[in-house]
Amino acid sequence: MNKQRHYSIVDRLIFQIDHAVRTCFTETPLGERQNPGAHCHETNLSQKEKSHAAGLMRVNHSGEVAAQALYRGQALTAHLKQVREAMDQAAEEEKEHLAWCEQRLKELGSHTSHLDPFWYGGAFLIGAVAGLVGDQWSLGFVAETERQVVRHLKNHLQRLPEHDKRSAAILEQMEIDENHHATLAVESGAHELPEFIKQVMKYCSKVMTTTAYYI
Repeated sequence: MNKQRHYSIVDRLIFQIDHAVRTCFTETPLGERQNPGAHCHETNLSQKEKSHAAGLMRVNHSGEVAAQALYRGQALTAHLKQVREAMDQAAEEEKEHLAWCEQRLKELGSHTSHLDPFWYGGAFLIGAVAGLVGDQWSLGFVAETERQVVRHLKNHLQRLPEHDKRSAAILEQMEIDENHHATLAVESGAHELPEFIKQVMKYCSKVMTTTAYYI
């Protein structure tokens, strides 16, 4: 007779440490979906355009690193099993975004942010605290995070070199996915966050986007 194993908080913490190391220090494998930019013809970009596009893609990659950490932190401390599983599933789905951004950065001859471990650690802590406060508030963080990510993606789509279709295709698909995750969080009972928390999130996001563009 098979018995379902129940993992302790220590077990789950070890899993999260392993996930953090793999997210920040190893290459993310491609998922089931093809890279959205794969069907786009690679155009000749000037060195200045490549550097700018790489900076934007590095910011988006760092944002996905932080999203991974936020979801994993929330999953660690979520009260309800179904919420914990939903957070884990969302993190798995967004791994594709990491892989797509990493692939594009390589094509542009650039690298991911050297500060990714810092972004991961900070976001994981925020996620864990949000999970402790309550599942509906935790879902509220997901919804607001995804809304802010969508705004960044829209902005970056406008700032990309006009003929960088490969990067644009990736960001367009990411925008669709992030909107979907925000909608799911709201439909699952997310509480609307207080305005001052939203402003703090925007400030923290500004620090990350400004720094990750260069480092």
